[in-house]
Amino acid sequence: MEKETIKVLVGDDTAEKGVHIASELRDAGMYAYTRRNSGETITKSIISDKPDVVILDLTLSDTDALTLIHSLREEADETPAFIVMSDLDNRFIEKQVLSNGASYYLTKPYTAEELAGIVSSLADRNTEGSKKDIELMVTDVIRRVGMPANIKGYYYLRSAIMKAADNRYILEGVTKNLYPAVAKQFNTTSARVERAMRHAIETAWVKSGMEGFIDTFGCPFMSERDRPTNSEFIALAADKLRLDMRAGN
Repeated sequence: MEKETIKVLVGDDTAEKGVHIASELRDAGMYAYTRRNSGETITKSIISDKPDVVILDLTLSDTDALTLIHSLREEADETPAFIVMSDLDNRFIEKQVLSNGASYYLTKPYTAEELAGIVSSLADRNTEGSKKDIELMVTDVIRRVGMPANIKGYYYLRSAIMKAADNRYILEGVTKNLYPAVAKQFNTTSARVERAMRHAIETAWVKSGMEGFIDTFGCPFMSERDRPTNSEFIALAADKLRLDMRAGN
C-alpha cells in the first residue's frame, strides 16, 4: 500500500491534538481526517469511511478504546488497525491494550516521523495481500510438521498462530482469549477448538515424531514422549513466523 492511499481516522478533533496529528500525517502523504473524541462518532466513521488505521485515546468521552475495539470486532468482519494513545507509560496497561485487539500502544514523546512510520507499517500489515502472505507462511509451518489439512484442528491452529503472531500477549490467556476468538471465527465452542487443536498436534507428532518438530522449529524443546501442548505449539509457530517475517523484511 502506497503512503498516499493510507486512510487514517484520528479520533480527536481538537486543534491542539487531533488536527495537529492529522496535519502531520497529511504532510507524510496520507489521507488523514478527524472525528470527535466519542466512541459512537468514531464507530460510525469506521463503518462508513473504512479507514486503514484508527488513532484514538485510551479514554473517550463516552467509553474507552478497549470497549470500542472489542465491540467492533464482535460486529464487523473486517476492522482497521488501531493505535491507542495515552500519557501513561505503563507496562500493565500496554499489555491490556494489545491483548484486547489494539495493534500499537503509543505514549509520549514521539516524533511526526515515528508516528507516520507506525501508521504506514500497520496499514501494510492490514492489507489483504499481507494477510495472504502470512497465511501461506503459517500453512507452510504446520504442513512441515506433518499435520494433515483434512482435520478441523489444522484450520483452528492456523488461525490461532496468525493471531498470536500479530499479538504475542494473547497467549497469556489462551483459555480466556485465544480459544474464544478462534471459536467465534469458526462458529463453534472453545472446548471443541481446544480438543481439535490437541488432536491435530497429536496426529502430527505421531506422523513426524520429535525429529520432524525439531527440523521445523530448530530446537530440541521436548522429550520423545511429550508432544508440545497447544499453547507451546502455537507460541513456537508464532515466534518462527515473526522471525521469518523479520528476515524477509
